[in-house]
Amino acid sequence: MERTASAVWNGGLKDGKGVISTQSGVLKETQYSFGTRFENGIGTNPEELIAAAHAGCFTMALSAQLGQANLTPESLETTAHVKFEKTDAGFTITHITLVTRAKVPGASEAAFETAASNAKAGCPISRLFHGNTEITLDAQLV
Repeated sequence: MERTASAVWNGGLKDGKGVISTQSGVLKETQYSFGTRFENGIGTNPEELIAAAHAGCFTMALSAQLGQANLTPESLETTAHVKFEKTDAGFTITHITLVTRAKVPGASEAAFETAASNAKAGCPISRLFHGNTEITLDAQLV
């Protein structure tokens, strides 16, 4: 399986702009720029897209882990907080926090914590960052 996305950039770093598109068409010439990455401009940025990818990946993995424990979630809501900062090596994603609130009928705290921990370790986006970025998890049944 292979997925694709593309980016087109015109101009210099601070005065230029670009667009990002995805194979599925969900993003089609979506604007990004210096302002959307380092300030509060209108558009997206790579770190926001990573946060979206990680939240989606982890949440699907958590659903799978719960299913393996014969539990069916009523709802799983995850927000990924991506910390992007300047280090000695340059701008770096230094930390990601996954915050999940879950409604899982019949789940014990222990079963839920095991599923959440396994999902964090096993989701492909988490594995992409393994060893390079600290990932923390705040997962709670509600």
